[in-house]
Amino acid sequence: MGDIRKKHKKFSRPRRAFDIKRITEENEISKRYGLKNKREIWKAEWEIKKIRDNAKKLITANEEDKEAFIKRLQKKGLKVKTIGDVLSLNKEDWLGRRLQTVLVDKNLAKSAKEARQLIVHKHVLVNDTKVNIPSYIVEADEEDKIKVMRKFNQETKKQAEVKEVKDGN
Repeated sequence: MGDIRKKHKKFSRPRRAFDIKRITEENEISKRYGLKNKREIWKAEWEIKKIRDNAKKLITANEEDKEAFIKRLQKKGLKVKTIGDVLSLNKEDWLGRRLQTVLVDKNLAKSAKEARQLIVHKHVLVNDTKVNIPSYIVEADEEDKIKVMRKFNQETKKQAEVKEVKDGN
């Protein structure tokens, strides 16, 4: 037999399907982060909701548990120092930690759409491992270990062409 696991919910749909204010906000976010569909925004909201719920439970906990929780979030790359900071997180903080967004922020891709294509076509290495998931959450220590293979290959081809031209003269 195989390993049978219960599927858990990863997002929740909005209560009002046609809320113009929410739709326009989601369209702007979708363009800014180069998202495939609205479900990616809903997943980010769901993750932030889970983090906030954990933070609410930790308000009455001891300091060691709070510090451990905050360190885990800092390791994920979220800029938080207190439980209050955790409660003020929003979906854009989570979307900003996606591999697709980090590539654009580090100028390894010109746009979010280009970053998504590089990732999906397996041109991106994180810790010398190919990652083809645009929604991969980049941890703080992995940020410096991101490489784009295609760009490196193009640069070396250009250098080789320049060298051939110089040798030809």
